[in-house]
Amino acid sequence: MRFLYLVWRNLARKRLRTALTVLSILVAFLLYGFLGAIRQALTAGVSMANADRLVVRHKVSIIQMLPVSYKGRIEKIPGVLAAVHQTWFGGIYQDPKNFFPNMPVEPEAYLAMFPELVLPEAQRKAWIGSRTGAIVGRTTATRFGWKVGDRITLHSPIWQRGGRNDAWDFDISGIYDGAKKDTDTSPLFFQYTYFDEGRSFWKGQVGWYTVRVKDPGRAAEVATAIDAEFANSPYETKTEAEGAFMQGFAQQVGDIGSIMVAILGAVFFTILLVSGNTMAQSVRERTEELGVLKALGFSNRLVLGVVLGESAAIAGLGGLTGLGLAWLITSRGSPVPGMLPVFFIPGRDLVIGLFLIVALGVLSGILPAVQAMRLKIAEALRRQA
Repeated sequence: MRFLYLVWRNLARKRLRTALTVLSILVAFLLYGFLGAIRQALTAGVSMANADRLVVRHKVSIIQMLPVSYKGRIEKIPGVLAAVHQTWFGGIYQDPKNFFPNMPVEPEAYLAMFPELVLPEAQRKAWIGSRTGAIVGRTTATRFGWKVGDRITLHSPIWQRGGRNDAWDFDISGIYDGAKKDTDTSPLFFQYTYFDEGRSFWKGQVGWYTVRVKDPGRAAEVATAIDAEFANSPYETKTEAEGAFMQGFAQQVGDIGSIMVAILGAVFFTILLVSGNTMAQSVRERTEELGVLKALGFSNRLVLGVVLGESAAIAGLGGLTGLGLAWLITSRGSPVPGMLPVFFIPGRDLVIGLFLIVALGVLSGILPAVQAMRLKIAEALRRQA
């Protein structure tokens, strides 16, 4: 602590160089924070998936429909506790850019299947008792300024009503929150009976099923039994773990983890070279001064610590500022709620970021610090002469 002023004065010698190095590190950690939030947004469904839930879809594609009658048959299969269905509605509010997920479901069964959706009891009863009722997540309700009791209209480019009418009216019966921070609170859910009665085609068919199994350890066995039940039928199925199903959607963008590692690897390698070069130049410029310090009684370890302190100060100032700015910006919510409904930096990534700051400070300063520690007094003073 006694030598912090010395460290600070050394950094202030070349203010422009120090400022540019700190700015480079700041941008790198700002990028790191944003990429962490984007990865969390794209893989939130995977992290929230339950081990005891399976997804049953058409064997050919998710866009192929399944009969609603499959629900009863699935629930009779040994090892199955319950099954609920969902269908992609694709409704748009006022403008095509106002995208958010919306699906018809069976209210009571759906809420029982997904306890992570927290809805007040009075609103739950209101939704169940309303033919045109709908519940919406807090994210979307805040985005459009919706309140309980509002009547809204969605236009679906997929599902039309009689007479080529694509407008569907809903009454907001409730607004739900997430049990956890990474619960997706952007979808809107409404009554399947209202949807099935109103649509002009494919009546009695649904998009996919979510199935809860009694024993998560036997999930693979139950999945095989479900697919065997519908083998060689006009609507064959593919059953997989909920996490694998969500991962499939995320991988349509690409391998998010590998992309993030590749980008950050290139960025941090470049920043390591920049900050390392800054420290190397600083030590070379102060060779004579380092010799004087040693002549005055500074030990090799103390010289090593002073140089590493400078490197750590640069890395800490830039890294903590960048990471802090990223956290502050992402904590305000998603810039595109329809596409990235969950948007925050996970605690795990913040801890890794702190570790990277420390590693950057050590790695960029260790070689110049060792060089300064091994510097001979006579050689340093001879350069001064």
